[in-house]
Amino acid sequence: MFQSLTDKLSEAFKKFRNKGKLTEADVKAGMREIKLALLEADVNFKVVRDFIKTVTERAVGSEVLESLMPAQQIVKIVNEELTALMGGSNSKLTIAPKPPTVVMMCGLQGSGKTTHTGKLALMYKKQGKHPLMVACDVYRPAAITQLKTLGEQIDVPVFAMGDKISPVEIAKAAIEHARKNGNDMVFLDTAGRLQIDEVLMDELKNIKEAVEPTEILLVVNSMIGQESVNVSETFNNLLDITGVILTMLDGDTRGGAALSIRCVTGKPIKFVGTGEKMDAIEPFHPDRMASRILGMGDILSLIEKAEQAFDQKKAEEMEKKLRESSFTLEDYLEQFKQVKEMGSMDQLMGMLPGVKPSQLKDAKIDPKQIDRMEAIILSMTKKERVNPAILNGSRKKRIAAGSGTSVEEVNKLLNQFNQVNKLMKQMASGKMNGMLGGMFGKKGKMPF
Repeated sequence: MFQSLTDKLSEAFKKFRNKGKLTEADVKAGMREIKLALLEADVNFKVVRDFIKTVTERAVGSEVLESLMPAQQIVKIVNEELTALMGGSNSKLTIAPKPPTVVMMCGLQGSGKTTHTGKLALMYKKQGKHPLMVACDVYRPAAITQLKTLGEQIDVPVFAMGDKISPVEIAKAAIEHARKNGNDMVFLDTAGRLQIDEVLMDELKNIKEAVEPTEILLVVNSMIGQESVNVSETFNNLLDITGVILTMLDGDTRGGAALSIRCVTGKPIKFVGTGEKMDAIEPFHPDRMASRILGMGDILSLIEKAEQAFDQKKAEEMEKKLRESSFTLEDYLEQFKQVKEMGSMDQLMGMLPGVKPSQLKDAKIDPKQIDRMEAIILSMTKKERVNPAILNGSRKKRIAAGSGTSVEEVNKLLNQFNQVNKLMKQMASGKMNGMLGGMFGKKGKMPF
């Protein structure tokens, strides 16, 4: 996420750090580098111009030029202005005072609208809501089937009336159905087009007028950069949207859309899609995103992910095992499964302060690798899992044959387990110094 922009901004900040005291000329030279980095990240030109002007005005003031650490002051200013640029604070979904809360999802075809309808429904179901998804796309082949499949996957009901009824009538009937059946949130999955046209917008306007949605969320693909900003502006002008969902942010190395949409449309980014899984969606926090862009990490989001993925009771049991030095191969496998629930390893590591995106190219974990590890461990006897020290050559051959792997892979797993076991004991005893270096190994490469 934002790898290219993060690397270029880091290079620009080096120009400030190499000097003890800064002059106004030094600041303006550095700002030219930051301006170039933002333009190459496909940030809207007017947004870049206004941003650089604001930052420069602050940076040539006494707060920086007379500071003992001017470089840090400039990074602080850029961080604050990036946060302001993206909206300042998290903009939550509005919940209607009288249910149901109606959320109208709109966007171009292929933006991920239907998938993110399901992701939002699942997110709010986990928060204790009773969502209903509504199939209002009667034009795209298999759109209704796709939504029903998602509904079964996440155990959320889907309201559909086929493809012969008008979307307006479907939306009205769905809301009445929700009132009768206790659904306090309704997500309308509307039709999209390959491009914005009069027919599409007229239909969306008609749905809006008929049901008066609490929220109108525009789903846009961040990977198309500046075009996503243009799409957002057009939809906003015609529909007066209430917020944006940026999809595929995990693959966006530039970041132009995230930095431009709020400023151009005046409407907040409310959620971001960060992967293919149904739980790969996050509320958008401008301050946390600015911190990630500047390579400062995002510890708060990392903690939230951990809280969602880790079972408190299991965590307490694990803590006890660590204190008693009884961490086994079964525990090792369980930890990997829980980390896997949090998301991809490179995403998680990218939230740690000081870890550059360029260091994460070797930090990806193949999901199949977890499956192979599980097969190896399950091919062991209970006694072997608890005490791997007894694994001699013949036992390893048996385990490799039983798991469909090789003795080399069995040895690799055991070496990894020993490394992690050692680190776990350090964590349990509070010896944190050097731990991250041990986890990441050389050149950011993971030991597993």
